[in-house]
Amino acid sequence: MLASFLQFLFSGLTVGATYALAALGFAIIYNASGVINFAQGEFIMLGGMGAVAFTAMGLPLPVAIFLAVALASLVGMLVNKFAIEPAGQQADVVALIIITIGASLVVRGIVQVTLGKGTHALAPFSGDQPLSIAGASLLPQSLWVMGIAALVVILLGWFFGYSRQGKAMLATAHNKLAAELVGISTRKVMLMSFALSAALGAVGGVLITPITYTSYDVGIMLGLKGFVAATLGGLGSSLGAVIGGLMLGVLEAMTAGYVSSAYKDAMPFVLILLVLVFMPRGLLGAKLTDRV
Repeated sequence: MLASFLQFLFSGLTVGATYALAALGFAIIYNASGVINFAQGEFIMLGGMGAVAFTAMGLPLPVAIFLAVALASLVGMLVNKFAIEPAGQQADVVALIIITIGASLVVRGIVQVTLGKGTHALAPFSGDQPLSIAGASLLPQSLWVMGIAALVVILLGWFFGYSRQGKAMLATAHNKLAAELVGISTRKVMLMSFALSAALGAVGGVLITPITYTSYDVGIMLGLKGFVAATLGGLGSSLGAVIGGLMLGVLEAMTAGYVSSAYKDAMPFVLILLVLVFMPRGLLGAKLTDRV
């Protein structure tokens, strides 16, 4: 019984770390612009597919991963520059959501045409011999996923707490007009937000590909689950995004293990309905107060 529980827990934490990275991408862009970026899933896909493509060219794995993350960041900046920025402040929330969905369709179509519809694999970073813990098996790649996700969270904490660029992003998120008045270029902040969000998604895609494989259409479900995780934690909360991602991954794994794998992909959408009804601001979402 304990071995089974640990097995499901390890699986849930592994995929949950990926959801957390995707949710962080949603939170960063939402804070900077108020935009819910439904192209986030395609950045995850670009990370995995890009790493596979670059390794197929004969490049070493570290170089391939770096180039895949850089490619996703470039695509993120292009989405902002040619899709979000032209809409300006005149576009409402629904229009911006539709724009990001359209951008995701374009990215997915380009990858489908250039790299094909097949499923691709990436070699594990340090072998595939599982580790045995209390009767449960833990893949070395799972340690990579959880370890790098934790490192990313720490680096983001430093970035937003101590770097000028990070503080500019926080200032823009808090009050865009005030940030502009003190000389912060909110346009550059938006560009940086999309680049960082895309990089986070790509890192998640690279990490999870050796376990789950990748294809041109994997970003659809991963992006939606990242959005569920961000909503669960509180849209706009970085800590909430991490907690929401891990909770969602564990819930999925436990559902597959103790109920049925047929319900695994349905659980996130049942969960988001419950969250929207009972906790519309999520676990750590900001609480609004009315002035009287």
